[in-house]
Amino acid sequence: MFSKITLLLVFLFIVLSNGIANACGTETKCEINNRHYLIRLPQGHDGKTPIGAVFFAHGYKGNAFSAMRNKKLTQEMDRLVLALVSVQSAGDDWQLPHHPFQFKEEELFELRYFDDVIDDITRRFPIRADRLIMAGFSAGGMMTWTLACERSDKFYAFIPLSGTFWSPHPEGCVGPAANIIHYHGNKDKVVPLKGRAIGPAKQGNIYKVMTMYEKYGDFIGSVTNKTNDLTCLRKTNPAGKILELCRHEGGHDFKVSYITRALRKIDILNRINR
Repeated sequence: MFSKITLLLVFLFIVLSNGIANACGTETKCEINNRHYLIRLPQGHDGKTPIGAVFFAHGYKGNAFSAMRNKKLTQEMDRLVLALVSVQSAGDDWQLPHHPFQFKEEELFELRYFDDVIDDITRRFPIRADRLIMAGFSAGGMMTWTLACERSDKFYAFIPLSGTFWSPHPEGCVGPAANIIHYHGNKDKVVPLKGRAIGPAKQGNIYKVMTMYEKYGDFIGSVTNKTNDLTCLRKTNPAGKILELCRHEGGHDFKVSYITRALRKIDILNRINR
């Protein structure tokens, strides 16, 4: 027979162990099925009120910690009262179809990972499953486009930055058409707008990808907007979704303000608390 003291100690051990297991965030990995992610709730958040979240996918040889250490990005998430979820590839790059190294499981491996992350964050944190936004830079932009094509029902919007599919791109997608706002530099030589060859593989042509998605989602019309550093061509569909290509005069880079602009264009900030 266990004594009361022994039972109490066992109980405390279980509670403390669970607490340690759940203690993850900006510097401590949230472990899931041999993978991980990082999460940051906005400064001053009470830890209870449901909020939206921006997922961010790093580029080639990047890591989840880089997004968490981007002060401009974290400060903007604080201002917008959104959580930041920084996801991590299994190796140096996201495992996507037609990649130069031809991963065995291709995109299915990554799709399962994102399914797991969504399930985990909405279970462990006060994150609204209907207010998730996916963004990514370079190879992370490729991952973002893949999710837009395969998991459009999981995210409210997609913001690819300087990256699309490996060629050949899909001829169509699954699920409802999504809000997609793509940003790319006219002088990008790492991932040019029309792509470039890397060994036996080739990066996709963003113009062809946009044309494919226009047909898939019944996007029509053409509205051009110009600001100091962006020229954007926007189309909409009968469901009110936005498909937009924004080009800037820079190279292989982006500004955090582009993400904020995209959130405003799709009106997500006004819908967070609805």
